[in-house]
This record gives sequence, structure tokens and C-alpha cells, in this order.
Amino acid sequence: MAIVFELVADFGEDVRAARTAATAAAAHGPLPAGSHRIPLHPASLWTDPAGRVELSVVPAGVGIGVAMDAGLPDVGLNAAGFTELGRGLYDLLRGLRGYRAAAVGWDVESSADVGELRTERAADPRGWAVDGLVLADRVLADLGGDDRFVPFAAGSSWLPWEGVRPSSFTADPGR
Repeated sequence: MAIVFELVADFGEDVRAARTAATAAAAHGPLPAGSHRIPLHPASLWTDPAGRVELSVVPAGVGIGVAMDAGLPDVGLNAAGFTELGRGLYDLLRGLRGYRAAAVGWDVESSADVGELRTERAADPRGWAVDGLVLADRVLADLGGDDRFVPFAAGSSWLPWEGVRPSSFTADPGR
């Protein structure tokens, strides 16, 4: 089973915006992560049966069992390196337009799915799944708002990201 550190964004049915974002991600250079410069795999777009388009941007060589990384050396980042890499992915996201929800981290697909967020929100109005969740302001309003969100980029707000903590996924001493 693959464990992927990535940026995931939900574009709803806006295929044009998703393709534009994928092109922008493809043109982006490597991101800093500690003493490393991490290139990005080509962004991938996926459309679910309901027509919702999802963008995934995966840094190369930092996941666990990621098929796209076959043949690449494992970079072995510690928590601070992953945090710096994640901040770079959020900076990339700030330049994208048209997404409804987005997040950076380990396997964050469900965290950036507006339908799943709506279900979570109905069950627990303060129970957002992940710090670092970015929502288009119109989506945040549609989901009932939350005063913990702060401005992220034009037209979007977020629950500020706390970064990556040492874990079995990081190369921190003692892990």
C-alpha cells in the first residue's frame, strides 16, 4: 500500500481550471526540503463518477511505496524537511485558481473532498479532518463558516497548517 505526501485539490466540475492548475504545477521547479531540492511528478487529474475533478501534485522520492517513485532514491526527509516541502506545496497552491478545497499531507484525498467535508461537518460542526485545510470562501460559507479559518489567498481561507511531526514516515532520529 502506498503512502503519498501530496497536494490534493478538489475542482468540482471545473475541468478547465483543473487543467490550468496541472499545467502550472508542471511548470513549477523543484521545492526546497532541508538540504534537498525535490522535483514534482507531473500533476495528475482524476474525475470521479459524479464528474468531480481532483488534482494531485506529488513530490518525487518522498513517499512510501509510491509507484511513480520506482527507480528513484528515497530522499529520507525528517519532519522539518517535510514541513518545508509542504509549505512549498501551499505556496504553489496560492497561485492556483478555481479549486473548492485543498490540503497538503499524507494521503489527504478525503480531506479535500467537499462532499466528504459536508458529511463530516453535519456530524460535527467543529470537526474538520485536518489542519491545513484550504476552502474557497464560497464553499466555507456554504458549509456554515468557521471562525478558525483565516485568509489564505484571494478567494480562499484555511485552517493554518502546523506542519509535519516526527513519525514512522519521517527520517527523524529515534523513529
